[in-house]
Amino acid sequence: MPAHLRFSANISMMFCERPFPERIAAAARAGFDSVECHFPYAFNAREVRALVDEAGLVLNGINTSPGNAGEFGLAAQAGREDDFARALDEALAWGAVAGASTVHCMSGVVAPEDRARAQDVFLRNMERASDTARGSGMTLLIEPINPYDRAGYFVSRSDEVAGLLGLLGRDNVKMMFDFYHVQIAEGDLLRRVERHWPLIGHVQFASVPERAEPDMGEIAYGAIFAALARLGWGGYVAAEYRPRGITEEGLGWLAQARL
Repeated sequence: MPAHLRFSANISMMFCERPFPERIAAAARAGFDSVECHFPYAFNAREVRALVDEAGLVLNGINTSPGNAGEFGLAAQAGREDDFARALDEALAWGAVAGASTVHCMSGVVAPEDRARAQDVFLRNMERASDTARGSGMTLLIEPINPYDRAGYFVSRSDEVAGLLGLLGRDNVKMMFDFYHVQIAEGDLLRRVERHWPLIGHVQFASVPERAEPDMGEIAYGAIFAALARLGWGGYVAAEYRPRGITEEGLGWLAQARL
């Protein structure tokens, strides 16, 4: 396996045996190159930056606020445009201090009858978000989330995201390609990642169907990692899974990927 792929750990799901700040150093000791997390806003951004720097890592990415219970994001929520704008401002301000390079703009759960309106809201919100983020050094990400994990989520397929990105036409808004979600919703991973390659701003992975370590299940991650290296992926390859036990005890896959 090519050794030049750089791996990131999502410390909102991994190393959870420790308090959040201690997960950064734990990820470094385990051999990761980067960390990312979902909603870090309860923690001081300068302190997180110091911990990341001390560990010799970088902070790859964060998410915008998920909003109220059941919303799971605001970008496609009609009537919540001002709330999304505030959530984006929060993410960009926190991320600028902590050194984040990407912000996942969470779309939200939308009722079927509201989807047409939601697309208009989403496109307007993301146009403004793109303008707001311009010059920040942070890439905005749109992620498809499969309908089994999050029923009714605004975008569940990578092909849908590609269409939205085509309508947006903004170079600082990209696709989050999570092999876990794409396998469940669409499959055909290798051809799909090649087709969407110019649009992809970040990649994540986990086993399917259990969303655990990538050493079992439906996806042959050796082939996935080899394809990313062959295609020249220069970003981080992010582990976003729920460990079956103690995080460090399940990292044999990372050692294998380094060979």
